[in-house]
Amino acid sequence: MSTHSIAFIGTGVMGRSMAGHLQAAGHTLHVHNRTKAKAQALLDAGATWHDTPGAAAAQADFVITIVGYPHDVEETYFSPQGVLARARPGAVLIDMTTSSPALARRIAAAARTEGLSALDAPVTGGDVGAREARLSIMAGGDEAAFQRARPLFERMGRTVVFHGGPGSGQLCKLANQIAIASVMMSWCEALAFARGAGLDAQRVLESIGGGAAGSAAMSVLAPRALRGDFAPGFYVKHFIKDMKLALECAAEMQLGLPGLAAAKHLYDQVSAHGWDDCGTQALWRLYAERG
Repeated sequence: MSTHSIAFIGTGVMGRSMAGHLQAAGHTLHVHNRTKAKAQALLDAGATWHDTPGAAAAQADFVITIVGYPHDVEETYFSPQGVLARARPGAVLIDMTTSSPALARRIAAAARTEGLSALDAPVTGGDVGAREARLSIMAGGDEAAFQRARPLFERMGRTVVFHGGPGSGQLCKLANQIAIASVMMSWCEALAFARGAGLDAQRVLESIGGGAAGSAAMSVLAPRALRGDFAPGFYVKHFIKDMKLALECAAEMQLGLPGLAAAKHLYDQVSAHGWDDCGTQALWRLYAERG
């Protein structure tokens, strides 16, 4: 695989591992993050620090962003010191944040006017998937740009699928979050029921986790929750953001999603307890308190 100059903007829980895989493959990294310390391991391995997203983008053939919220994405791309103002002509811009499909379409349109290509390519797989380079990457945007970026995606993920025009990757990711929302409730309720019945929740998990009731969320997150480990693989606050985006899109389609609405209501209670910076398995704390 040929090597490239890559700007990587957002080196948090997932981004730093993703960037690390690209660095290990021999690509030249130019990095920016709101907190420089979170990029230190990449800098120690030879990446170059830049004080603004635009300064990093100016050095790169590919610009990859994975930040927190849609307003962060908007600032990263559209501010005077942002990506669109400084990116090289012909560069491929890849936003891997879970964000708004409408914003992805805006970025794609703006990129075209600047002689750039854009992809929205959010991921799923959490911190473990990022560390082990087995993320699922769902992409939308310019198909020729997708083919150019595919070798980079394959360094970061195991499943890489192109879904169509701008915004399509974000819509697929929201479908993923809708599925996860109900799954999170299901294992919490199953284990709360088991505890209420006087059973050992860990033994119940061993019994049901490998059958039809099992899921990746159950196998990875339920054991963490039962041992009191609520460190973030994916933040509660970001999951709430994703559910809100999905509900807004569903409302535009005049589509009722009662399972998603119920999960959002529960996670709002998790947030009200002050657990925004916990992992999504913190939903278990809500059920455990009630027990």
